[in-house]
Formats: sequence, structure tokens, C-alpha cells
Amino acid sequence: MANAKLHQAKQNKKDEFYTQMEDIARELYHYRHHFRDKSVFLNCDDPEESNFWKYFELNFDDLGLTRLVSTHYHPAERTYKLVMERNEEGDITTTKTPLEGNGDFRSAECIALLDEADIITTNPPFSLFREYLALLMEHKKKFLIIGNQNAITYKEVFPFIKNNEMWLGYGFPGNVAFFKSPYEDTAVSSQHKEGLIRVSGVMWFTNLDIDKRHAPLTLWRDYTPEDYPRYDNYDAIEVSKVAEIPVDYYGVMGVPITFMDKYCPEQFEILGCTANPESNSVEKRPRSDKAVSLIKQGRLKGAKCVGGNSNIYIDDDDYVHVIYHRLLIRRVDQPDTQDGDE
Repeated sequence: MANAKLHQAKQNKKDEFYTQMEDIARELYHYRHHFRDKSVFLNCDDPEESNFWKYFELNFDDLGLTRLVSTHYHPAERTYKLVMERNEEGDITTTKTPLEGNGDFRSAECIALLDEADIITTNPPFSLFREYLALLMEHKKKFLIIGNQNAITYKEVFPFIKNNEMWLGYGFPGNVAFFKSPYEDTAVSSQHKEGLIRVSGVMWFTNLDIDKRHAPLTLWRDYTPEDYPRYDNYDAIEVSKVAEIPVDYYGVMGVPITFMDKYCPEQFEILGCTANPESNSVEKRPRSDKAVSLIKQGRLKGAKCVGGNSNIYIDDDDYVHVIYHRLLIRRVDQPDTQDGDE
């Protein structure tokens, strides 16, 4: 129900969702050293409602910030910005100043504020995530922002992940977030958080280095061809659970996108994503005649649709298994002989 409301809100461009203070504090705890002597810009916030503003306002001294700026957005009215900084006497002051426009993050005056800032931290509209991220990357900004897990596979987003220009933060408990919404039609209740919207698959995206990113995944399971079938249309094996990545396999593997939460660049390299074959280092090959024949016979298991870029494999009983989009990865620590890659 809540996710349906979220989708409806996105369709109507009513995707203004306020992040809880506890979620902000939990994540920001791991980045405190990044903020010393830095200026922070919140360019998708309502300062009077935003817990991002409240968090940085309360921790301005502890974090060692030099400046905090937040711009308020209204679709049809001229709005304002709040600026918090230390004056020449050493006192912290907060000033409210009118903007020339409505506070859209794409406006010239907001982009000028973006260029002045060191770190951008906010919860941007999910419907504009592609455009928002492109702006941050174009202006070479450091950031810590919230987005949907599916953004990993977007053709506009995935190349940044593949090239280690951005990664996932520590995240929400169970990858589930509870947001407050100003819109009555989306402010549904849940049995866990009354009056809040429960949204699954919510992530923190960042390009600030964190310890988590360099913690290798513990591998324990042995590779066998029976347990790890090879795709029909990619030269790679299927690993259906991140926890079951084999310890002794060094070829290409297809893993769920949840792998990004465990990704360590010193342990693995990302070669591609089946949702974006044009970005792959692993070549997609035509489906075999056998696969085409079995598909026509309706011998399918898994997803209902086998069009597009889905990757598939054929089991010993001649059923075609249709797999959700996968990240294609390979171990960095390649051995002299690749016994697993035969």
C-alpha cells in the first residue's frame, strides 16, 4: 500500500518526503570527519521542516562546519534561503534571504550556491534522481544523498558506480525507510510507524570514502557447475544470493544488485549490468537455438517477461530460468590458474 502511494506520488511529482532525524544521525555518524572546515548545501529541502537542516544546525560546532545553506522550493512562488555561518566576532548567525526564483535546484542561483559548497547532503525527489545526480557530477561535488535501490541500474547512474565514482553508504535498517509526507493522499500509516510512509529499497548514495567500502566480503562456499549454472546469453555464472559468492571462482559472475551494499573495490571489479548491456565489459551474445525453442514452448521459470535484456539459463530439465537484472562482477585477486573458470 505504501509503495503504491509512493509510486502515485512520483507520477504526480508529489515526491516530497521528509527523512527522519534518527536515520540522518545514524548515517552521518560515519562521515563526521568529512565535514570539518567544510560548507554544506541542502538544495532539496524545506528548512522549516527538514531534519537535514535541524541535524546540521544542532551539530554545526561539533562537525566543525564553516557554512550551512538551505534553499526552500515552491513550484509557483518566490522563496528563500537560510544561511548559517560564523561572523567575524565568532558568533554563529542564521539569516533568511529571499531568492530571485522558486528554489529549484536546477536554477542559476541554486547552481551558483552549489558551486560555492563543499558537500551536498539531501533527499532529492526520486522522480528527478537522474537529473539531480547528473548535476552533482557535472559540477564535481562531494555528496551524500538518498535514492531508490533501482537507481543502481539506471543507464544514467550505473556508469558512475562501475567506474567507482559513487557507491552506497551504510544504509537504512533492512533497506527500509519511513518518510513523512506533506501530502494527505500519500501520508498513509503503517503498523510500525503511524502516519509515515514505509518505502523499501531506499539507499544512501555517496562519493565520500567510508570504512565500510574497504571491508572485504567473507566468502566460504565452493564452486560447482551444478550449483552455479552458466547463462545462455552471457559468459558468466548465476549467483542468486550475495552470501553465496563462491570462494574459489575467478570468472565472471552475475549477482543481485544488493551486492552493492557489500562491494569492496579491492576484492571485486564491476564489469557491467544486464540492464545496461551497452555499458558492459562482458559481451552479450545471442540466445542459443535451444533457448529460443524452449521459450517458444513456454518452458519458463521466473519472471513473466523474457524480452529486453534479461539474462537466462537452462537447467537440466530443460526449463529456461529468467533472472532479474544482475551486476556482472569478477574477483580482483586473480590466481595464476583459474580452475573455476572453465
